[in-house]
Amino acid sequence: MRGQGTTSQSADFRRRMLMYDNARDAAARIEIMRQARRQDARRRSIVVAALACAALLVVGVMGAVLWRSAQPEKRQPAVTAQAAGVAVKLPGIDAPLPAVEPLELKPLPASDARAINAAVPFSTLPNPAARKFIAGGSTADIVRATDCLAAAVLYEAGDDAVGERAVAQVVLNRVRHPAFPHTVCGVVFQGSERKTGCQFTFTCDGAMTRMPPPAAWARARAIAAQALAGNVFASVGLATHYHTDWVVPYWSSSLDKVTAVKTHLFFRWTGGWGRPPAFFAAYGGVEPLIPQLAAISEAHRDAALAGDAEAAAAAAAAIAAAVTSAAPPPSPSFAPTANNPDAFLVTLGADVAADSYPALAKQACGARPRCLFMAWPSAVLTPKALPASTSQLEAMTFHYLRDPGLKQDRMRWDCSRTRRTNLGECLSRQSGGAPAPAGPAAPVSGSATP
Repeated sequence: MRGQGTTSQSADFRRRMLMYDNARDAAARIEIMRQARRQDARRRSIVVAALACAALLVVGVMGAVLWRSAQPEKRQPAVTAQAAGVAVKLPGIDAPLPAVEPLELKPLPASDARAINAAVPFSTLPNPAARKFIAGGSTADIVRATDCLAAAVLYEAGDDAVGERAVAQVVLNRVRHPAFPHTVCGVVFQGSERKTGCQFTFTCDGAMTRMPPPAAWARARAIAAQALAGNVFASVGLATHYHTDWVVPYWSSSLDKVTAVKTHLFFRWTGGWGRPPAFFAAYGGVEPLIPQLAAISEAHRDAALAGDAEAAAAAAAAIAAAVTSAAPPPSPSFAPTANNPDAFLVTLGADVAADSYPALAKQACGARPRCLFMAWPSAVLTPKALPASTSQLEAMTFHYLRDPGLKQDRMRWDCSRTRRTNLGECLSRQSGGAPAPAGPAAPVSGSATP
């Protein structure tokens, strides 16, 4: 290109000189020179204008880059894979990602609902505990997540620590599943804008017009903080759904019933979408403001985050400190009965996973060559000494026996509460609670789900 420009300028110069030499007089030669100067001036102005435009373009691009780098990063809240129109596939799972159905109940009286729920068997497949969930994001995000989770556990389970922990685990299981939003507030208030579309009934049935007692709200916040700090409620496993035993949602028959906590029944997706590999979604970390919580949560008020940043930061730091310092509950310790140093009669509540019973029994028995470990679901049912009454034996949930005459330690569960793949591990009710093998027992309610 440079060679072509030089050749063109040389030809123009020769043309001018020829015209100049052929001019008839001085006046014509002067006019030729003037035309040449005007042409040169036009060329120079075009070049200058092009250089100026190029310079402005460079300056504009550099300014845009500098301005963009100075802006704070805007993170968008995570949405469900279904809402984003993304087809999620996992190795070994041919079924499509299950749809999240709204909570619609069958029109049944409570007595009929309880009978239907009792007839649904518990899944005999393993019920593994969820992984620890550790809240991340900014301090404000952690506080918002804490208060959303606290509202869910309190309004759904009431001021009951065991039920609240069960509900908290279901919420966090959903956060990790690709079928649900990937923030705590997003999960809790999913569908709350529709009266029949909410996932947690308290978000759309007017329950939040009732202000919780301050003490109950404080306890719910503490339970939420502990769950967000890694405490796991193992009994519900990977449950993503629950309901009370006096109602029957339309979706309940399509899911696996995994456990019961008091009057709540817990369920998980069937097949691969209910197994540990499916719970892979990353926590979004950007918690939205929930206006419905503004009355009880400072972190969900616009003014707290915008108009009074210091007050918001102080409130956030207080709850964040509770989350960070929350410690898992201590491991249970057991003492032998007063009339038998080799026997343990203990209470193992719904917050203790049934699969952990053998490890607790071995921990209690220690190095004893002979040992008896018997467990009940509540302190009211647990006998103080042996022998236990017939009614107490019928209420027993676990029996462990170690004896030199046995080839291996014998363990039996109450399979009406905890299903076992091997029916030989079930307590026999016909023999008064003795650990002899028995057939399957009828399921009863006694666990929790949302």
